[in-house]
Amino acid sequence: MTALTRADFGRPAAPVRIVHLGLGNFTRAHQAWYTEHAPDAQDWGIAAFTGRRPTMSDLLTPQDGLYTLITRGADGDALELISSVVRVHPAHDSAALLGYFASPELAIVTSTVTEAAYYRRPDGSLDTEDPAIAADLATLRDGEGELADRDVTTPPARIVAGLLARRAAGAGALTVLPCDNLPDNGAAFGRVVREAAQAVDPTLVPWLEQNVSWATCMVDRITPATTEEEIVLVEQAQGYRDAAPVPTEPFSEWVISGEFPAGRPQWEAAGALLVDEVEPYEQRKLWLLNGAHSLMAYAGPILGCETVAEGINNPLLRSWVQQWWSEAGQGLQIGWKDYAHALQERFENPNIRHLLAQIAADGSLKLPVRIAPTVRTWRARGEMPKAAVVAIAAWLLHLRGLGAPVKDARQDEVIAMAAGELAEAAQKVVGFVEPELVDDHELVEAVLTEAASLQQR
Repeated sequence: MTALTRADFGRPAAPVRIVHLGLGNFTRAHQAWYTEHAPDAQDWGIAAFTGRRPTMSDLLTPQDGLYTLITRGADGDALELISSVVRVHPAHDSAALLGYFASPELAIVTSTVTEAAYYRRPDGSLDTEDPAIAADLATLRDGEGELADRDVTTPPARIVAGLLARRAAGAGALTVLPCDNLPDNGAAFGRVVREAAQAVDPTLVPWLEQNVSWATCMVDRITPATTEEEIVLVEQAQGYRDAAPVPTEPFSEWVISGEFPAGRPQWEAAGALLVDEVEPYEQRKLWLLNGAHSLMAYAGPILGCETVAEGINNPLLRSWVQQWWSEAGQGLQIGWKDYAHALQERFENPNIRHLLAQIAADGSLKLPVRIAPTVRTWRARGEMPKAAVVAIAAWLLHLRGLGAPVKDARQDEVIAMAAGELAEAAQKVVGFVEPELVDDHELVEAVLTEAASLQQR
């Protein structure tokens, strides 16, 4: 059987000009795919760092970063070898990270991390009281020893460490482009990094303002976890063993706004959209796709659904999702009906096994940005958004032990909030999702009614 290496497939490694933090399946199906399909891909290699677990490095390093993308359409699979990821490191390889930052060839730093990994307070500022952030800032302030020996784990601190190394090397300007699922991610990430820099070395801040551009983007491609089924499929179809293939859907969207002083791949030739303002696209995706996902993730398992495809084919859940699209769509700045129609087809794809329990993680971070804006808009005009209420009620029951297991960055806090007498818990949950509506008794009563109905089902 052919080995999956660059020499065997004639895929020379492009020079590293992009560093990525948080390598997972989504990055490999999305950003790496766009880079692979850019006409100047031979100039833009990606050096990727894993999340906390080094698994992806262990799997991909023996394969020279190569892997197979399996595009799973409703009518069959298409397999493609992706070579844009040229090196993969475990997250703790600080020397490699700082080495890339110190190189004048590096032009772009990207990331795919969770909202929790920004370590933000509710007002968007850096949570310097978080133990992980506090420890990292103290480590970077320690002037003893080489910078590469000061191991830090949080994304804001890792970027600060990299920028310290870049300034010391005189390596010039670069762009930081977060590819994370939260609104205005460039500005959000830029703020916590600047505040971390201020806490570590205030002289870095003016250098950062002159040399670092913060771009923003919206990303969209449903990418489930890899199973043994995909590994066997690749081996049988391609004749080589790939330890880490990636299943994904045919649909993909990438909308980017920002400056790239050191250059970038020609992503637009691969289908990316370069715009002046990402927010309208971002809102549409966060509200319609991610909002529907959250509704399904909490209500679906209570109704006996395990995957998105099962959920959208449940008549009751399907009606709630369609109603949610109408409720949220009315508040968008750009057209939404064609997008919602495409979403329904994407959700129905039987070859994409997207687990609702996976989507249900970190609801405390997701509902305030996905569901709350629509609730706020409807209640301001005296109307009750039925599907949004169902989403909140389902999350309340999820926190009380119904449906998918709770996995949340604020797990102890939100489970305690939802415990006890149901009416009191409902008011607390409403206030958590949208603090301005904590005393909206009609809304709380509506959540209670839907929670009772869901419990009966």
